[in-house]
Amino acid sequence: MDVFEKIAELQRGKENTAPWMVGEQLKDICRREPRCAQIILEDLANPDMSLEKCEEKIKEWADKQKKTGNCVCVPPNVAEGIIREFYGLGNADQQQETTGRAQILNLEDILGGL
Repeated sequence: MDVFEKIAELQRGKENTAPWMVGEQLKDICRREPRCAQIILEDLANPDMSLEKCEEKIKEWADKQKKTGNCVCVPPNVAEGIIREFYGLGNADQQQETTGRAQILNLEDILGGL
């Protein structure tokens, strides 16, 4: 079972709920950064790392933001930061920077044999 199948399995019956949305953001992360897929797949096997447990961390952040009333918005970038921290994925900028460096070609390596 790949990470997308696992997330879909965990989302089943929870459509349009906060844990379901965590799953959607995890899928987006895996599409952008395939190296995260194995980490997430292993974490989702642990009940303490469920979509619901991750959503609880996002709710904790939201509860701290409430000034008045019962409603608060969690911006997608904030939610992603909490998700990344919860699953130990590092921050997106670091991953992009690392990926970018891995794609740089050294011309001396290519032309060295000429």
